Amino acid sequence: MKHNQNRRIFRTFYAATASLMLLSGFTSLAAEPGGNSFRDNIAVAAQDKADAASQENKNANAAAEWNLSDIAGGIQGEALESTKAAAEEAREAYLLKIEEEKKAAEEAARIAAEQAAAEAAAAAQAQAAEEDRRLLAALIFCEAGNQPYEGQVAVGAVVMNRVNSGVYPNTIREVVYQSGQFTPAMTGWLDSVLASGGYTDSAMQAAADALAGSDPVEGCLYFSTGGWGTQIGDHYFH
Repeated sequence: MKHNQNRRIFRTFYAATASLMLLSGFTSLAAEPGGNSFRDNIAVAAQDKADAASQENKNANAAAEWNLSDIAGGIQGEALESTKAAAEEAREAYLLKIEEEKKAAEEAARIAAEQAAAEAAAAAQAQAAEEDRRLLAALIFCEAGNQPYEGQVAVGAVVMNRVNSGVYPNTIREVVYQSGQFTPAMTGWLDSVLASGGYTDSAMQAAADALAGSDPVEGCLYFSTGGWGTQIGDHYFH
């Protein structure tokens, strides 16, 4: 393609030179001796001009190619660096997200475990409280099931006063089953009533009131069917 362009340049230059010779009357000189040398000089000059133009084109093309290569290389380098930076940012963001999700999952698991433990503890506490209520109701039924309601609450209050005294055991079960203290517990009658649920609703309510703090005997730790103290029904509390 460049060769054809040089040929066109040479032809144009040669035609212009020939036209100039015709217009200025130098055609006669061309016929005289030495005329060939002149034409040769013109041809050489034209060829030199064409070669110079060709070389200039080559230099320009080479410069353009170098600039294009350099620019393309620069663009590729910048794109590569940008891609690397974006990839690194994406990786860091992903790792951060994973870490945050892990922490959130761990926190959720911790909260769930604590909640489950609290619920289990509350359920166990509720079950223990219900068991204490039923045990106290069974004792009240055995000791005062035939007594007025106030006398039933008073028997339950004696048990609670012992639990809170610091002198007796600090649980209802230990107080009720303490050796030598309550006859129904020693004879097995208490266990029979408790197992069968033979206590009355009145005894259950009296137990609930005593557990809630009702104390008609004002801190008494003992009761009996005879003797001294505050009398409620057939029992004396002291």
